[in-house]
Amino acid sequence: MGVDRSPPSEQFLSFLILGLRVLIKYSDLELRQLLVANFGAMTSPDADFLPDLEFSVQRGAAPPSFTLMRRGGAARDVQNSSDLLHFLDKEMTLELQRRRGDLLFLHSAALAWQGKAYLLAADSGAGKSITTWALLHHEFGYLSDELSPIDIRSLQVFPYPHAVCLKRPPPQPYPLSGGAIHLGRTIHVPVQAPPSQTISQPLPLGGVFLLRYLPHLAAPALRAIGYAEASARLYVTALNALAHANKGLDAVVRIVENAPCFTVSSAGLQETCDLIRATLKQTADTSRA
Repeated sequence: MGVDRSPPSEQFLSFLILGLRVLIKYSDLELRQLLVANFGAMTSPDADFLPDLEFSVQRGAAPPSFTLMRRGGAARDVQNSSDLLHFLDKEMTLELQRRRGDLLFLHSAALAWQGKAYLLAADSGAGKSITTWALLHHEFGYLSDELSPIDIRSLQVFPYPHAVCLKRPPPQPYPLSGGAIHLGRTIHVPVQAPPSQTISQPLPLGGVFLLRYLPHLAAPALRAIGYAEASARLYVTALNALAHANKGLDAVVRIVENAPCFTVSSAGLQETCDLIRATLKQTADTSRA
């Protein structure tokens, strides 16, 4: 990144994530820049607290490796910056699941449109994050690209606005912003850089899109699905299903009974975004009629 590595006066960052207080100590300014780029939207201005979760990150003996230490746990050797962010994300989300059993955590993106949150769920490698990035260019707001915490009683979706993480550069007309950080296997786009608003407050759930990438299609396809199919497909995205009644089945059924669900067979990225947006506009027009 080409910045001065001399130690700053305060060598820690504090974050507040769904009530979880996280402290990360770091060894130099380049590490600070990396952490702020990925988690900066969740920074807490109040650093005078006893953290629920504390990490220390030091550079390893053989760059670009790191040593990651969780307070009360063993040190972990991490090979590169991409893996470091992955392990920090994983530790945070696991701790959130342990502490916030009142929420159902889904492995899905969450985007805002006209005051509601819409989930975008897909198998790994099916294009969830790159479709999320593209939709941000179509007047959608950003809550998360991979984790959707939902209050099952109120059906409010909470934001988890870390950087958008892409495995490859997006095609035109969805160029990366100048703030994107290339880390080899992954590209991280800070939330200050996306082309749309980052959402900081929970929003009511508006609907669910279940995405799959089918490049052989001439055009994308979208269809509304019923409770049974939607429940079966959404259930496999639940990360803490066992923390809820009836092994999480009741929670998933409540979601699909109260929000329209669609399958999306994705082909061209821009065409897929246009189809999703047109569907939401038509649904909104129908509900007002």
